[in-house]
Amino acid sequence: MDILTTMKTLAADFAREEEGSQVVEYGLIIALVSIALAIGLAKIAGSDPFSALATKIGNCLNGNCTPSGT
Repeated sequence: MDILTTMKTLAADFAREEEGSQVVEYGLIIALVSIALAIGLAKIAGSDPFSALATKIGNCLNGNCTPSGT
């Protein structure tokens, strides 16, 4: 077997591999559920974390950065 045939075989085997895809899918589902939960809890608490974050980023871009907690 020459190197080109071996590389083609390895590439085809790698493309058919499905074990890692399940982990990625579960990770994406967990991420989406976590985002939805965070947004839902923020709405229940009556705060808007996204506008607060946008304000902090805007202030920092304008040169007015302060560490959080001060």
